[in-house]
Amino acid sequence: MSIQTYGGSCQCGAVRFSADLDLDRSVICNCSRCRRMGFVLAFAPIAAFRLESGEDATTEYRFNRGVIAHRFCRVCGVEAYATGQGPDGTPMVAVNVNCLDGVDPRALTPGFYDGASV
Repeated sequence: MSIQTYGGSCQCGAVRFSADLDLDRSVICNCSRCRRMGFVLAFAPIAAFRLESGEDATTEYRFNRGVIAHRFCRVCGVEAYATGQGPDGTPMVAVNVNCLDGVDPRALTPGFYDGASV
C-alpha cells in the first residue's frame, strides 16, 4: 500500500473525518490504553487529517505524561483519533484504523510499538 485517502467515523457517526494514511505502516501498541481498547493505529502529520464534522461532539482524555490528546465521541464513546507530536516535534494524528470505512484492520500486518515500556 501507499498513502491513500480514507474516510471514517465513530460508531454513531457524530464524528466524521478523512485522512491520508499509509496502512502498511499501521501499529499495535501495548500501552495501558491501546491494549485495553484493541487499537490498530495509523499515524500521519496533522495536515493529512480533516475533521469533517463533530468537533463539538468530542471530548478529550489524557493520561500518563499527558502529551497525547485522545479524542472520543461524547455520544457513543468511540475514540476515532488522537493528536500529539511525533518524536521530532511534528504535530501528528493517530487514527484508529477500526474506525475507517471499508477497511478490515485484521487483514493488515501492523508493526508493534512497546508503549508499556515508555
